[in-house]
Amino acid sequence: MDLGIAGKKALVCGASSGLGYACAEALVKDGVHVVIAARTEGPLREAAERLAAHGAGEVSYVAADVTTDEGRARIFAAHPDFDILVTNAGGPPPGDFRNWDRETWHRAIDANMLAPIELIKATVDGMMARGFGRIINLTSSAVKSPLDGLGLSTGARSGLTGFVSGLARTTVARGVTINNLLPGTFDTARLESNFAAQAKREGKTVDEVRTARLAKHPAHRIGQPSELGHTCAYLCSVHAGYINGQNILLDGGSFTGVF
Repeated sequence: MDLGIAGKKALVCGASSGLGYACAEALVKDGVHVVIAARTEGPLREAAERLAAHGAGEVSYVAADVTTDEGRARIFAAHPDFDILVTNAGGPPPGDFRNWDRETWHRAIDANMLAPIELIKATVDGMMARGFGRIINLTSSAVKSPLDGLGLSTGARSGLTGFVSGLARTTVARGVTINNLLPGTFDTARLESNFAAQAKREGKTVDEVRTARLAKHPAHRIGQPSELGHTCAYLCSVHAGYINGQNILLDGGSFTGVF
C-alpha cells in the first residue's frame, strides 16, 4: 500500500533504539524524510546510518534532550517545520508511590506529559496551516490497564492522554490528527532489563521469568517492534485521516476488557 506520505518530514523522538527506532524505520521505508532525536549522540548517529542504508527517505539526527527547553530549541532551530511528529520517552522506573517525592513526580511528568505537549505546541499550528499533520504519542498499555508499581508512568501518561483527547477535536478539521499508541510487551532492551530485574528479585533465571510471562500471554509471544512501527506509519498515512483522538492498544490481546 502506498501510504501517500513520501517526501513528508517527520520528527521521531527516542529513536536511537527500540520502538522509536521501529517507527522511524517504517517511515523511512515509505519515503518520509525523518529527523531522529535522542539524548546520546553515538547511538543516535549509528541509528541514523542504519536507517539511511535501507530507507527511501532522507535521514538526519539531532542529539537533544527533548524534556528541556534547550533541547527542543536545538531541534527546531535545525528543522523548523514537520508534517509528522512521533513523541516517545522511556518510562520512569517502577516502585512504591510511598517512596516518590515531589521531584520524582516532576521528572516523570516532564518526560511523559509536558515534553510531548511542548513538542505538539511547537508543530501543530504549522501542520494546520499547511493542511496536513500526523501526531503520534507512544504511551503505554498501562494507561488502559494500570499495573501496580507503574504509577509514575501511568499518572504522567494519563495526563497526556486527557490533554490529547481534547486537543484532537480542534485540529482534525484542518487535516491534523492526533492519536496515541499504547504498546504492551515488546521485544526491546528495556523489556530485557525488566526481566533481568525481576529475575534478580525472585531468585530466578531470566529465561524462567520470560517463559512464565509468555505462558500467561494470549499470543504466547512478545510483540516485535516492527509491528508497532508499521502501525505508526499507517496512522501517519493519508488513509488514516478519519482516525483521530484514539488510544490504540497493541498488546496481543492481553487486555481483558471489552472496550
